Amino acid sequence: MTSEVVIDAQEKAISIALLEDKSLVEYQNESREASFSVGNIYVAKVKKLMPGLNACFVDVGYERDAFLHYLDLGSQFNSYAKYLKLVQSDRKKLYPHAKAQRLPDLKKDGSVQQILTVGQEVLVQIVKEPISTKGPRLTGELSFAGRFIVLIPFGDKVSVSSKIKSGEERARLKQLIQSIKPKNCGVIVRTVAEGKRVAELDTEMKVLTKRWEDALVKVQKTQKRPQLVYEEEGRAIALLRDLFNPDFENIYINDEQIFEEVKNYITLIAPEKSSIVKKYTGKLPIFDNFNITKQIKSGFGKTINYKHGAYLIIEHTEALHVVDVNSGNRSRNGNGQEENALDVNLGAADELARQLRLRDMGGIIVVDFIDMKLAEDRQMLYERMCKNMQKDRARHNILPLSKFGLMQITRQRVRPAMDVNVEENCPTCNGTGKIKSSILFTDQLEGKIDKLVNKIGIKKFYLHVHPYVAAFINQGAVSLKLKWRMKYGFGVHIIPSQKLAFLQYEFYDNQKQFIDMKEEIEIK
Repeated sequence: MTSEVVIDAQEKAISIALLEDKSLVEYQNESREASFSVGNIYVAKVKKLMPGLNACFVDVGYERDAFLHYLDLGSQFNSYAKYLKLVQSDRKKLYPHAKAQRLPDLKKDGSVQQILTVGQEVLVQIVKEPISTKGPRLTGELSFAGRFIVLIPFGDKVSVSSKIKSGEERARLKQLIQSIKPKNCGVIVRTVAEGKRVAELDTEMKVLTKRWEDALVKVQKTQKRPQLVYEEEGRAIALLRDLFNPDFENIYINDEQIFEEVKNYITLIAPEKSSIVKKYTGKLPIFDNFNITKQIKSGFGKTINYKHGAYLIIEHTEALHVVDVNSGNRSRNGNGQEENALDVNLGAADELARQLRLRDMGGIIVVDFIDMKLAEDRQMLYERMCKNMQKDRARHNILPLSKFGLMQITRQRVRPAMDVNVEENCPTCNGTGKIKSSILFTDQLEGKIDKLVNKIGIKKFYLHVHPYVAAFINQGAVSLKLKWRMKYGFGVHIIPSQKLAFLQYEFYDNQKQFIDMKEEIEIK
């Protein structure tokens, strides 16, 4: 299996696609203005205590206050609270973390009222992004994740991933980490650390320790509350940190700055693989070039076709996700209804596992498969689903089919499910239902080009249009494109873009910056 990552950096958003054998399996789209991300650490104030819930609400600057349960404070919360006061008491010299006093663990059956007061400052980390009407979910047990290890300030244990089976290797890693870890810190050793040398682990330990120290300096120097003191790495780096494996063949990026960031990161963690990071310089939009746009359009939405006419219907509700499996107009095979139901269900299991990763669906997922009478067929379907989900990084649990033919799945949810609207609103009528004559569309485009060249003074630009429109503009020996170039100069470039609707268009300058050429009302 070949794996590739494609990163599309636009002015307002960054999109990241993971391809396995050219098939889209993970997709993330994040606004560049987004200020909340799992892993961010804030020094914030307790806004309200909720004794009935044994929790509190904390102001971290979001429109809805964040939720912090007593059990999420962490066993070493008292140590954090005392050290936070020491750090804030001296604005010039930072009190060393290694000298901080470790206080007794928090009682598991305690009350939030005994520990916190309204207005108290706390160090908290986001573990779940705002979803629907809920604010972020917080923890008081801070952690700094790296490629090989996770650093936990005020922790006291060195834990090794249970996926490392060799007892000898587990003992080696534990002894090695004990010798290099800072005082007053715990460490979790991740699966990819298996077989790594002490130099690699020590380098990452120093990087993570520096991040913790930099966060403390921000706490010490700033008085504004709430205050972001540690920001998780950019989405591109964070995704690669968790996903990266030696099977990656290419990482394509269309932005110079992100290209340098990713190149430096890959050089740091896997110098021998630094050549796989490549700058995309093609004229086509990067997602169009790798057939990702088409897969996004077909992979999202309510109805998903997957095999010989069979399809899934996916509904999202506040509490759970519901999936219905339908055989559709699929032709029956000659082995009878039971064999046909098994075949459709196995195909559905393959597609559903991909959809869960692609949409990042979390919480409870209920799947209504086609009824099967034979117990061995139901067991085969359950095993197929478990095998498909092994590639999923999110924690999950799958139950065998119930007597009603329903499969229940729980999957870790840390951010809202990715729901891309694949239906296109008419860009030309703005909802009125009336448009100018389609034959006049190219005249309208020429008017925009004339204004751009002769009034605004931009001589070189890229006009993105639907592929059908691009084909019409480029057709013939004396094409419309050639006529425009003869009239307005050879800076006119026509680019087909699959993401645009039929009569939609976008202008970009020579630096690939969007030029707004829309009039407020284009149709009368």
